Amino acid sequence: MQIVKLTRGRLLMGAAFVAAAAAMPAMAQTEPQTDPQTTTASADAAQDQTAETTGGDIVVTGTLIRNPNLVSSSPVNVVGQAELALRQSNVAEEVLRTLPGVVASIGSSVNNGNGGSSFVDLRGLGPQRNLVLLDGARIVPADFNGQVNLNIIPLALVDRVDVLTGGATTTYGADAVSGVVNFITRKDFSGLELTASEQITERGDGNVFRADLTTGANFDGGRGNVTVSVGYQKAKPVFQGDRDFSVEQIDSVSGGTSGSGTTAPIRLNLGDGNGTQQFNPATGQLVPTFALFNFNPYNVFQTPFERYNLFVSGRYEVTDGIEAYTQGLFSKTKVSTVIAPSGTFNLPFDINYGNPYLPASIRNAACAANGVNCATVDPNATFNIPAVARRFVEGGSRISEYTTQLFQFRTGLRGDITDKLSFDLSGAYGESENSNRSTGQGLRSRVQAALLANNVNTCTNGNSACVPLNLFGAAGSITPEQFAYLNVPTTAATKTSLATVRGVISGDLGFASPGATDAVGIAIGGEYRRYVAESSSDLPSQTPDEVLGAGAANPDSRGTYNVKEAFAELIAPLVQNKPFIHNLTLELGARYSDYSTAGSNWTWKAGGNWEPTNWLKFRGNYQRATRAPNINELFGPQITGLDNFATDPCQGAAPTTNAQLRAICLAQGAPASSIGSIEAEPAAQPNNRTGGNLDLGVERATTWTAGIVLNPDFVPGLTITADYYNIKVRDAISQPSFGDALNACFLVANNPGLDPTNPACTAIRRNAATGALFGTAAAFVPLPYSNSGRIKTDGVDLTVNYRHDLQFAKLDLNFSGNWTNSSRFQATPVSVVRECVGYYSNSCGSPGAGSAFRGSIQPKYSFNQRTTLSFDKIDLSLLWRYIDKVRYEPIAVDELLNDNNADTDPPAEQFRTIGAAHYFDLATRFAATDNFDLTFTVTNLFDRQPPIVGNTIGSTSFNSGNTYPSTYDALGRRYAIGAKLTF
Repeated sequence: MQIVKLTRGRLLMGAAFVAAAAAMPAMAQTEPQTDPQTTTASADAAQDQTAETTGGDIVVTGTLIRNPNLVSSSPVNVVGQAELALRQSNVAEEVLRTLPGVVASIGSSVNNGNGGSSFVDLRGLGPQRNLVLLDGARIVPADFNGQVNLNIIPLALVDRVDVLTGGATTTYGADAVSGVVNFITRKDFSGLELTASEQITERGDGNVFRADLTTGANFDGGRGNVTVSVGYQKAKPVFQGDRDFSVEQIDSVSGGTSGSGTTAPIRLNLGDGNGTQQFNPATGQLVPTFALFNFNPYNVFQTPFERYNLFVSGRYEVTDGIEAYTQGLFSKTKVSTVIAPSGTFNLPFDINYGNPYLPASIRNAACAANGVNCATVDPNATFNIPAVARRFVEGGSRISEYTTQLFQFRTGLRGDITDKLSFDLSGAYGESENSNRSTGQGLRSRVQAALLANNVNTCTNGNSACVPLNLFGAAGSITPEQFAYLNVPTTAATKTSLATVRGVISGDLGFASPGATDAVGIAIGGEYRRYVAESSSDLPSQTPDEVLGAGAANPDSRGTYNVKEAFAELIAPLVQNKPFIHNLTLELGARYSDYSTAGSNWTWKAGGNWEPTNWLKFRGNYQRATRAPNINELFGPQITGLDNFATDPCQGAAPTTNAQLRAICLAQGAPASSIGSIEAEPAAQPNNRTGGNLDLGVERATTWTAGIVLNPDFVPGLTITADYYNIKVRDAISQPSFGDALNACFLVANNPGLDPTNPACTAIRRNAATGALFGTAAAFVPLPYSNSGRIKTDGVDLTVNYRHDLQFAKLDLNFSGNWTNSSRFQATPVSVVRECVGYYSNSCGSPGAGSAFRGSIQPKYSFNQRTTLSFDKIDLSLLWRYIDKVRYEPIAVDELLNDNNADTDPPAEQFRTIGAAHYFDLATRFAATDNFDLTFTVTNLFDRQPPIVGNTIGSTSFNSGNTYPSTYDALGRRYAIGAKLTF
């Protein structure tokens, strides 16, 4: 009832908006009613839905040739407008994430690691290896990695989404190694359409509201058209503390409850050989750790999100055969991440012996450790605590608000050169600015100042604003005044721009081969692109270890490059309408690219189609592709950040009984006093160091596909497509995983004799006070970029579509599935060759995409199957989504961090397998009148709960709340109601 009430209120607001718009001149609604066929289909299954139409010609995603009779040899899957309506999806990432063959990337279910943008990852090769287009044109990227923010796509105006899942760099240029996602907008829209929807979970949280108004008009006798679409969306969070399975943090290794070592009461390491101890306020004594911090309840499964968007397109036939066109996109989005309270996170601090809050037991231990007499020591004298772990539970959550403002303008002129050839000349410019304001973190320098005090009112630095800080009491000992002094909001911004000029001549040559009737089609052209990315931040954000709980410093940086390209394509029907050769077509293409940073290179493709009959087609495509390094890979500053790894080879007693291991730990900067008491980071988040490499060259890839299309006359309404794909990337721009970098030093196979002077060992730096790989930005494991990676993946895509008229209804059966045979990645020649299909671990995930992307899951089998019954005014539709079972990566159990090839704390037995997941979504669409329809959707109909594997078995971005919320539904059953009003 609450849902209906909310929706009715919002719809009344929308109705008022429509009434105000009624003062506009009446316009005929020329767009036809959307067909009920809804699921992902192949281009051959619904050819009329897979091509961008302009002036009577057709461009199929995957080729630049405009010809209504030609179909590309590359397989293209399609998500139609009706499917978007039935799913009631609100952002593009939500749709793409669930498609077979797509691996979860940063999106609405990622909280810790979400920078305000959402991405797509085709084939699990990393979001930097696929290209996102809007009407066949590039979109200004969101970040230094050149990735497009899917949050800005105006779904209300999207007619369909083409997903070309194979190499396409010859057609579209670099970044299309694994494929292309092309959002095609509705053309020549005439009329007015208002849509509104409301969504809420069964638990009453996670409310999402969205409203869009689209209006368009033809003018001057149809010579021109203008379309405008405005939209608003707001999503509220779903907290992990509001779900039974995630309210407590579970340790993946022990299976018991766990938490962060930065907690309250304080944990600290005095450097006295006793390791880390915890202060017990009840007894006043230092004791072994007895209370860790449960950070789960503060984190979210659905990030808060708000968006305003405006889309404008127009065209006008300035003279016969010549048309001017333009397209503008503006979007403002705000994504908020909410994570647990900040703290000191094992950083070192000085404190004076006379501090009024310093407990006697800690003071006495410090005196003993530093060889002073507590009875006579100067109260102003200071001592250093090498590692202080105190959670600011009194300060509340850390909140980062990422506001992105993007605009892109494209204009051009297209028309006929002859009756066979046409031209298209266009220019585009776009800018994206992502600004971040973070609160609740605290500054290290202010904590340090507040720890130097001789009374509870003033600090020894004489600053009247400084408030002495009580870190040593139980939760609640830090007063609001104390935390207010520590808490200084920080700001940072990333700005990117893309300028493009492109010209294409396409059509046919006016002649056909001797054995064919259709003419040979060609496209030739050139393109220039210039990318710029720059980031800036305030002084605290640029200073290592200054912003507490920020993960990494954010220094100012800038990078730019440009590329000049020339390309050509040819599609030649060789034989047509002959015995056993209904159609035989050859497809060729080549592109020359000259990068200002990576030099020049060629890409090319060769493919074709053979149709023995009009219902059977064989198709194939072979491509040599490249990818140039992006701005981050080239110009990214060297920064120390957080990784995900649960163990440290130097931890515990191991180096006390192994002289070679001890020598390595010392060579990496561990003090002798720490040997035997070095700890792994309690939350499995040790430090890494990453940064750009100006010496990077291009990646080189070989991709090929081979498939079959069946559309038998003897089974009307049936279409089957099956395509095998194979992608190999050499010289891949990649980073070793954290485990790879450790193994390069600590494995005898990689470092014979465990030589402590091996560069792979000395590159690793340890905390000079504790010997750990955390606690200061000076401690890290380096993960450099290089062209040393190798990637290989292959598999099969299958689609089946069947439509049949029953006596009482129309039946649509649609199936889209993927089988991934393998996905292998080797970061460096000495790294482990990882096979991650069907597996999960800290090291599995998108190759070379940075540590934030490791930990996502790529199942071996996945499919979507939709069954739709269409009656007179009602559509009933059931979507079945399947994810195959996966298990913990076998190599991760045996991966060596010592010369005995022993286990490295693998997860508990119950967390080593995730069973197959079946999700069912039920939708009903009701056409109340010719101008008004309602859609009701129940997602996760049977309220399937996500699998539980604990919190330390993957990256923080994807393994959160004891599960993988980007792969498995953590929100539970939810309801959506949507309405569409058209004039």
